[in-house]
Amino acid sequence: MSSNDQSGEDAREDAMTLLSSEMQDMEEAHSNSDSEGLHEQLEVIFDRKNSRRRRASIISDPRNGHQRPGSARSNTACFVHTLLSQRAREDTHTPNPAGEAAQRPADKVPDTPHNGEVHRQSRLLSKKQLSDMAFNIRELSKRLGHLRLLIKVKNVFILTKARDQKLIAHTREVTKWLLQQQNADGQLYTVWVEDTMRDNKVFHNGDFLQLDQSHQDRIKYWNNELCRKKPQQFEIVVALGGDGTVLYASWLFQRIVPPVMSFALGSLGFLTKFDFDQYQKTLTRAFSEGVTVSLRLRFEGTVMRSRPRDDVEEHQLRDLIEELIGDDRDKADTHEPMGTHNILNDIVLDRGPSATMGTIEVFGDDEHFTTVQADGIAVATPTGSTAYNLTAGGSLCHPDNPVILLTAIAPHTLSFRPIILPDTMVLRLGVPYDARASCWASFDGKERCELKPGDYVTISASRFPFPTVLPLDRRTEDWVDSISRTLNWNNRQRQKAFDDAKASKDDK
Repeated sequence: MSSNDQSGEDAREDAMTLLSSEMQDMEEAHSNSDSEGLHEQLEVIFDRKNSRRRRASIISDPRNGHQRPGSARSNTACFVHTLLSQRAREDTHTPNPAGEAAQRPADKVPDTPHNGEVHRQSRLLSKKQLSDMAFNIRELSKRLGHLRLLIKVKNVFILTKARDQKLIAHTREVTKWLLQQQNADGQLYTVWVEDTMRDNKVFHNGDFLQLDQSHQDRIKYWNNELCRKKPQQFEIVVALGGDGTVLYASWLFQRIVPPVMSFALGSLGFLTKFDFDQYQKTLTRAFSEGVTVSLRLRFEGTVMRSRPRDDVEEHQLRDLIEELIGDDRDKADTHEPMGTHNILNDIVLDRGPSATMGTIEVFGDDEHFTTVQADGIAVATPTGSTAYNLTAGGSLCHPDNPVILLTAIAPHTLSFRPIILPDTMVLRLGVPYDARASCWASFDGKERCELKPGDYVTISASRFPFPTVLPLDRRTEDWVDSISRTLNWNNRQRQKAFDDAKASKDDK
């Protein structure tokens, strides 16, 4: 076997080990029904050029006898290394308050699991666990960017705007074409459309389902409950619309998300990567040659309700800062969770119908950052940096950046500036007990709810990233092109250069 072939085998074993480990972690974190069938639906395809990767970048498997040569470095008199070696030999250590804080859950642990959830919310992870989780998701995303995943597609989930008659006609066209196709194993596709299509006249125009009896058996209808309970039922999601349709897919699949292939039929198109006019060629190639997947960071937002006290005077003296980072931070009876949402764009707290500005306390991990008096606050993912965050004056951010963007909406101060925080931080935004009015929270523009004085929202990196399908010919995010095309970023007429020839002639 040549060195190039051996390199390709090593790379294949490394990637398969990574994917198997990731699937095992997903199975442990989710219920058994969520992970059923994942192993049978996925195959890793390697390009020939990957076998020519530099050998120094490949981790060798000790079982094959390929080990890195031992170091001949001798002990030195370096003061730092001497301290480290001495520290490693000590059997006892002094407890570090910062280290103990890193092992403590970032938010209040409820007395009983909420709504019978079978996985642990990211807000209840320790600082170390949250950092490890975010790091592993980023590493997996980098690895997936260099692989083609050949998904054995049998069930195709079609998502579109149910009220847009033109998009419904496109849905009918794609459905009709898919029902006539076969996958690589010779099996006919099963197409899932929204249950509102059952009686839609545009979708059933011409009654194309009557042309073939098998069509009626292979077209099925999904609803929100099916997406929540059995996301593994679908191998791929075909989104027909704009960025709002992609956000709708994120709302439907709150936990495991099938790879989303989005066709541009909307207004801007930051998240839509494929041209609808080429959908037949695009889908045929994706199902036969595989797809490249990019994992986008999502946030997990949990609404925490303040539990009222029986004593009215005691309730009036309550302090949100004291309950979150003070002596009462470990008391579980002060608040209770009332709903968790995984979002792709942003979580917004605003003043709602109130005519006065809102007052919001901002906490990061175990620290009180500031008290914001403004119309609201937008907490955006890198993907959502071009949404409400942009209109509020926040920074544009590449989707691969592991960050949280915090931007105030019309703050009543000249000194507040948008800030960028690491995605390993747990934010908590709350309405103080002495606030004059309530605030309202929304999650990707949905699930809007009122936050009364004493309530807060916990925001952290989600354990369930959002997988988007990229064109095979363009393995990386064309983000700069998208903001230039849709927002005219840095679009101005270029300054003219000096005409040296004319200047020289005038001097003579």
